[in-house]
Amino acid sequence: MTPKEMLAKLVSFNTESQRSNLELIHFCRDHLASLGVESRLVPSPDGEKANLFATVGPQRDGGIVLSGHTDVVPVAGQNWTSDPWTLTERDGRLYGRGACDMKGFDAIALALVPEMLAAPLKRPIHLALSYDEEVGCRGARVLIAALRDEGLKPSAVIVGEPSMMKVVTGHKGVLRMRTTVRGYAVHSSRVDIGVPAVMIAGELVHWHTATMAENKARASADNLFEPPYSTLHVGEIEGGSAVNITAERCSFAHEVRGIPGEQLDDYLARYRARAAELEAEMQAIAPQSGITIEVTSETAAMGPEADGAAEALCRRLTGDNGRHVVAYGTEGGLFQQAGWSTVVCGPGDIAQAHQPDEFLAVEQLEAGTRFVRSLIAELSR
Repeated sequence: MTPKEMLAKLVSFNTESQRSNLELIHFCRDHLASLGVESRLVPSPDGEKANLFATVGPQRDGGIVLSGHTDVVPVAGQNWTSDPWTLTERDGRLYGRGACDMKGFDAIALALVPEMLAAPLKRPIHLALSYDEEVGCRGARVLIAALRDEGLKPSAVIVGEPSMMKVVTGHKGVLRMRTTVRGYAVHSSRVDIGVPAVMIAGELVHWHTATMAENKARASADNLFEPPYSTLHVGEIEGGSAVNITAERCSFAHEVRGIPGEQLDDYLARYRARAAELEAEMQAIAPQSGITIEVTSETAAMGPEADGAAEALCRRLTGDNGRHVVAYGTEGGLFQQAGWSTVVCGPGDIAQAHQPDEFLAVEQLEAGTRFVRSLIAELSR
């Protein structure tokens, strides 16, 4: 299969994060097996999904991991002009859910396996396909833990998220939470003896605004991120039953996107401390009231490495010597956290990701193909 044909096949599998990815993973396993390449599946705890890992070339340390996720975001509620599960080419663009984010990179890696096999590779190329990246990088955590336990020692990891084939050396980390405030309902005319959950939640929402303002005020002019500071955001909130009743419950979902070098756990500790102050005031009125904070996901930031092997390799292969960071999160921070040199470098524009009529430019598919072919040549010297 050509990379375009492989992309059409991968797009045809509906792998929205709320669905299983096993049909796609089994296709990839069978495709590799037909070429004589053994792969292994690392399943999710419930067995409904799986990661795939395969090695092409000599079984030795110092290989290169090509990492891509297989899940995609939902299409519900989006206005597509073509079937999102059928790759459609128009005016030099390949339309389909996941074409850009990030089945394009996956397709290139899988389609070029015959060329990897034909080459005199001196070091191996590892293929790592994960599940549930879009909902907290769940699959990568399971896969990385398994590979570390088995002693995998690659010299570099290339995460093929869309970067227009630029060498990205940093991205923000993401901490996602859900806070539930349990109040005490009374008639609003006696708010003094009630605990209004919505108003308490408002205090916590304001903490996010105030903390982000502090971050903005001390942002460094040398910081390449947009915006150049850690951001805090509340995206969903619900609570209360009537305007004349102090709300018994209020819940909201929120996140911190932290720049490399700042610890997400520090934000969590500060937030818990503020919540504890409010909870003490609440319980002085109604002991049964309280605040529950649930961490729903945490993804590590990825930072520039001193003399990073992955960065040096990808700069040689692409000729890109610019300084690039991105605000979105990837699995790159988890690979780096495991002790492996990591960069993000892949085909496509992140502006197309998650959008209706998501597309990958043909030129970008071709650029990604040239990149992997250059990698094969590099490892064959």
